[in-house]
Amino acid sequence: MAGILATQNGIAMTLPSLDDIEAAAERIKPRVRRTPCLRTRFINTPLHAGPLMLKLECLQVTGSFKARGANNAILQLDDAALDRGVITASGGNHGLALAYAARASGAKATVYLPERAAAEKADKLRAWGAEVVVEGLDFDDANQAALGRVERDGMTYVHPFESPQIIAGQGTVGREMMKQSPDIDVVLVAIGGGGLISGVATAVKAMKPDARVIGIEAVGAPTLRASRDAGQLVTLDTIDTKANTLAPKRSADLNFAIIEKLVDDIVLVDDDQMREAARWLWFEMGLAAELAGAAALAALQSGVVSFSPDTNVAAIICGAGQDAF
Repeated sequence: MAGILATQNGIAMTLPSLDDIEAAAERIKPRVRRTPCLRTRFINTPLHAGPLMLKLECLQVTGSFKARGANNAILQLDDAALDRGVITASGGNHGLALAYAARASGAKATVYLPERAAAEKADKLRAWGAEVVVEGLDFDDANQAALGRVERDGMTYVHPFESPQIIAGQGTVGREMMKQSPDIDVVLVAIGGGGLISGVATAVKAMKPDARVIGIEAVGAPTLRASRDAGQLVTLDTIDTKANTLAPKRSADLNFAIIEKLVDDIVLVDDDQMREAARWLWFEMGLAAELAGAAALAALQSGVVSFSPDTNVAAIICGAGQDAF
C-alpha cells in the first residue's frame, strides 16, 4: 500500500491510501449498494440553516456500511483461508456484514457477540447462516473469546476495524459521498472502533483537503476522544451506552494513527441525544436508524456542533435499527 507513513508505539505502519480505496470500490462493486447522498429538503424541523446531506448507509446490504469493509477483506482471502472458515467479534453490524460476505464467497462464518448486543442482531446473523456465540459483557470480552477460538480451531480472523482492508472498504463511503456531492465542506462520522472514520477521513482529505471531518462518540464510550486527549491509545475502564455498536473499550494503533493525522475534531453525544436524532430521522425522513446510526445527526441537532449557513454539511447515517423506539 502506498499510503501515509506513521509510527505508533515504535512500529512503522503504512496507512491505507486513496488508491487502496479506489481499488476496494472496484472490488466490492458487485456486492454492495451505491447508497444515496440525500439533500434534506421539504422537512418540518431543519437541523442546519444551510445545506445538509445524509449519506444513507442504513440502506446498505445488511443494514450498515460494514458490508463494504467485510467484502473487501473477504475478497482478498485465498481459498485456504476461506476453507478454514472466518470468525470475528462484533457489536452486531460487522458480524452481519461478515456473515453476508462469507456466504457470498461460500465460506462459513462464526460471530462472537457481547451480551450487550441486541437480540435482533443475533437473529439476523443466524438468518445469514452464521454460527453465533454470546460471550462477555462488552465487545472486548467477545473479541478475546473469538481470538481464543482462532487459536484452538485455526479459523481465519477478520477484525472489525484494525485492518487496512477493512479501512479501505469503509473508505469507499467517503469516496462515494465526495463524488455524489463534491461541494461538501464538513463530514460528520460516528465512531466505534474507528474503522469508518479512518477510511472516510482518508478519502475525503485526499479528494478535498480543506474539508473537515468530525467524529462523534457516545459520552459513555469516548474511546478515541480519551485517547486523543491522552496523546496515546487508552483503554476505557467501563462502557455506559445503549449504542452497542459504538462501544469498544479500546481502538487500535492503526486507527488512532489515521485519526490523529486526519480527523479535525471528536465530539460526544449522549444516548438521549442519539435517540432524539433517530426519532427525527423517522419523523422527517421515514428512516429507521439505530442509536449509532443517528449519532452524527445528534451532534448537529443538539448543538454540540454548529456551522454557518454557507457550510455544506454531510452526515453519515451509518446503521439501521429500532433501538431508539
